[in-house]
Amino acid sequence: WDADDREYLDFFSGILSTSLGHCHPRLVSAVSEQAKKLGHTSTLYVTEPQVEGARRLAEIAPGKLRRTFFTNSGTEAIETAINLACIYTGRNEVIALRNAYHGRSTLATNLTGLSSWRPLPSFLANIKHSLAPYPYRCRFKTPCDESCAEEYARDLEEVILSTTNGQPAAFLAETIQGAGGFVVPPPGFFQRVAEIIRGYGGVLIIDEVQAGLGRTGRWFGIEHWDVVPDIMVMAKGIAGGMPVGATITTDEIASSWRGKTISTFGGNPICMAVMSEALDVMREADVPSRAEARGAQLRAGLVALAGECSWIGDVRGMGLMQAIELVKDRTTKEPDAERTAAFMEASKAEGILLGKAGLSDNVIRFGPSLLVTEEEVKDALLRVERACARVDA
Repeated sequence: WDADDREYLDFFSGILSTSLGHCHPRLVSAVSEQAKKLGHTSTLYVTEPQVEGARRLAEIAPGKLRRTFFTNSGTEAIETAINLACIYTGRNEVIALRNAYHGRSTLATNLTGLSSWRPLPSFLANIKHSLAPYPYRCRFKTPCDESCAEEYARDLEEVILSTTNGQPAAFLAETIQGAGGFVVPPPGFFQRVAEIIRGYGGVLIIDEVQAGLGRTGRWFGIEHWDVVPDIMVMAKGIAGGMPVGATITTDEIASSWRGKTISTFGGNPICMAVMSEALDVMREADVPSRAEARGAQLRAGLVALAGECSWIGDVRGMGLMQAIELVKDRTTKEPDAERTAAFMEASKAEGILLGKAGLSDNVIRFGPSLLVTEEEVKDALLRVERACARVDA
């Protein structure tokens, strides 16, 4: 509700954070019950809620990822992952992707590949960026396919050979680029970049802050490509909206960190209790299957809408992580940021909350609760259809 007591249908989940909807009764109860027992210790002391949360993550994480360090946000989790990669490899050069978003700290903004999210000039010379797959705007082939994945991967190798000393610490990527506009890479991309970065002695860091925890139809987006990362990062929906960041890795990599480190509020008992309850709800509800089913419903509705609106150039995504890209002309694919801004206002007028993204601010993002119902998706599509009519009026 807003200040005028008007109700909204939230189809962006606080940037994919309220993964189980607002005020889920079991999460509310978890906050209350834990607050009666223990409110704070910091990561200086291991607590039972912290251990239980880490155990639950290890049970669903791919491969041998089982050691977790908790922080408060995706930004902090990324910082932890980069530090860990550099410590483990004894190197300090990192390659990220253009069009990526990884957080708001100095390190994270330098890793980010979107100028609008980089408020200051680059400070860190050890960070490089390679070409990011973008099937709708693929520079190699239309339609984009696995052969294009090879070209994008080849660019990563060229960046390693031409802009680093040839000894990278890590390659970092989101499985589906979030702020970049929910861009899904072509088949084969992650398999090839994993081979390349490991071939040069570096590690693969996967950012699952937005795509993780069942949203794409798998527990983690990277599982669609049958690749197991060396380090994986989570936040946002991991605790249903509570501030939790998590960096998970293998026993071997985790043991390389010998220096002191602490997070004052990371692994907070209340947040950990809520995270564990959220993960239990997710498993009981089988949210990956739910996301796949409701995502297919949402996708079909958006595709139908694109058939009626000539300014929708692309519909893309996985599971309950869907997007439409707005263009002035489908042939030239010129971004239409002005119409996108108008669409956002029209959607709000129709009582539905969505997200805006993309290098040119011309992508609308849909990311509802993982417990969204069939009726709620139908309702959302009707509101979006009316918003389109408002824009065309």
